[in-house]
Amino acid sequence: MAKGDLTSPLAIKVKGGLFLLTGLLASALLLADAPSLRNAALLAIAVWSFCRSYYFAFYVIEHYVDPGYRFAGLIDFARYMLGRRAKPTEPGRESKP
Repeated sequence: MAKGDLTSPLAIKVKGGLFLLTGLLASALLLADAPSLRNAALLAIAVWSFCRSYYFAFYVIEHYVDPGYRFAGLIDFARYMLGRRAKPTEPGRESKP
């Protein structure tokens, strides 16, 4: 593990909860600003699409397209897609998104 990696299960759960809370709050504020069924549907579609693209970037590519490669983040994924592949992860060490 690299220095600074989050390893505490409680801290990881709190971080996930904060991401959820932030997303819910931002969504609520957007819908409060312009409340309509159309805006709610578009927001839901946008969130769903971004979640699927993240899944594609980190699961589909690593497990079905290039099983020997691990991405460290979205910038590494963008480099990979542009053909400028960064250094693969060290053997025995897996990066997790």
